[in-house]
Amino acid sequence: MAGETNLAALLRTMAPELNSGDFVFCTVPDLASIAKADIICLLREKEGATLILEKDRADALGLSYSFVAAWITLKVHSALEAVGLTAAFSKALAENSISCNVVAGYYHDHLFVAKEDATKAINVLQRLSLES
Repeated sequence: MAGETNLAALLRTMAPELNSGDFVFCTVPDLASIAKADIICLLREKEGATLILEKDRADALGLSYSFVAAWITLKVHSALEAVGLTAAFSKALAENSISCNVVAGYYHDHLFVAKEDATKAINVLQRLSLES
């Protein structure tokens, strides 16, 4: 099933949804002590593996982190080759002083914003959708 590529349609139908919980970015030199079921996202970098985990799991594993995030999923099925969606929502968030870390999945875009900015970010994204 192909994802949407039309920017206007993507913005109108992005349907941001706040996932429950607190999420953190951690880094580990290897994955031996991390259960696959605990990993929300994994990216291997030269310096080590970057993981996104639920905060409670990271705490239980004794992993350090410096940023506690809320996780927002854009429910629209965006095509990986779509142009402009990330630029549009990141610009709107930046104009409202909201930092955003983005992970693109096959079906959806996932935004990680500071926990204290979650409600404000949802409001900004919903307004962007309505204005598009």
